[in-house]
Amino acid sequence: MSVSVSASAAAAGTSLDALLGWASDELAGAGIGSARSDAALLIGHVLGLGRGEVEAKAVIAAPVAASQTAEILRLVDRRARREPLQHILGVAPFRGLALQVGPGVFVPRPETETVAQYAIDALRARPSAEPLAVDLGSGSGALALALATEVPHARVIAVEKTPETVPWTRRNVERFGDGRVRVVVADLADALPELVAAVDVVVSNPPYVPERALPREPEVRLFDPPEALYSGTDGLDAMRALAATALRLLIPGGTLVVEHGEEQGAAVRGILTAAGLRAAATHPDLLGRDRTTTATR
Repeated sequence: MSVSVSASAAAAGTSLDALLGWASDELAGAGIGSARSDAALLIGHVLGLGRGEVEAKAVIAAPVAASQTAEILRLVDRRARREPLQHILGVAPFRGLALQVGPGVFVPRPETETVAQYAIDALRARPSAEPLAVDLGSGSGALALALATEVPHARVIAVEKTPETVPWTRRNVERFGDGRVRVVVADLADALPELVAAVDVVVSNPPYVPERALPREPEVRLFDPPEALYSGTDGLDAMRALAATALRLLIPGGTLVVEHGEEQGAAVRGILTAAGLRAAATHPDLLGRDRTTTATR
């Protein structure tokens, strides 16, 4: 049983085991399934420790100073209100990158890492000495930067239009892009008119939630930007625009890789095929849910 952390205890400082137990219970009570992990990460954020180090120091009931205890209580309260953990920590992990995130940008998800892998494989397979990839609706820059860091001989363009999001795109590209990623502020429907039939790989995680559907998780519903979530009555308006743009940008034999909802695979394949793309195929994520569709120009 965890030890309660009162205001007076916070003022005097307390032990790490008490804090970790209390924080875990608070977050579990708020309906957070990863309560202990989140608690350890929040505590570690304040103390400058990794998650494993927090657990190890909790075993020996290491003391925590009053100022640090007060800050931990403040962060746990924010998380209990279902503010995304990544917003509180200021970073989101994605394929080995620690991307800066916060209000105004979609937090990259683990399932999108499989989308990145299909795009990386397609980009590596191109015979060009310097293949070109375009990430449409780049958001945090997660997909663009995964391609740039894992296919270092490639050039990448990150396209993003939302004013609140573009600063996050630029910030992450400046940190990880190594001069090979260019940010372009444009809508995915009419982006890059100068690159007709010039792009080897187009990748995108477009908005695909139907307008009247409400995501179950408060972290998504309340904190992710609506522009990154909703797209028409069936959720596929952006996908239709994306298909037309990909057809325009891709070289013959080039590849489109898109993320979508687990029940949208057949509809997405139909959209891509109707746009003139070939060999549309849907692939599962690591949990076996349809998540990625690829097609060829």
